[in-house]
Amino acid sequence: MKRIIWLGDSLDRVRHFPVDAMHDAGYQLERIQGGNEPADWKAMPSVGLGVNELRVRAGGAFRVIYVAKLAEAVYVLHAFQKKSRKTARLDIEVARRRFRALIEERRRQ
Repeated sequence: MKRIIWLGDSLDRVRHFPVDAMHDAGYQLERIQGGNEPADWKAMPSVGLGVNELRVRAGGAFRVIYVAKLAEAVYVLHAFQKKSRKTARLDIEVARRRFRALIEERRRQ
């Protein structure tokens, strides 16, 4: 089972989801750790290749943006509550910045 690496404030943000949303996000991330597909997700090529968005609907719409294609871990880039139909540009930018930093750090190693 892959470990989860939380980038930036993503863990703190998930911890502030309502209890049902936090539990569902945790369960779906555990599925991803085990190499399974989560119940509701979509690819996020606007953030980077291999980046996906986990969709959680429990007391609102919540999202967890992650990368699972890397062999060593599942990287959680960003987590947030979605308040409109379209994902906010700021949330996409945060995830994109963290993804780029992750790829840069892996190149340096």
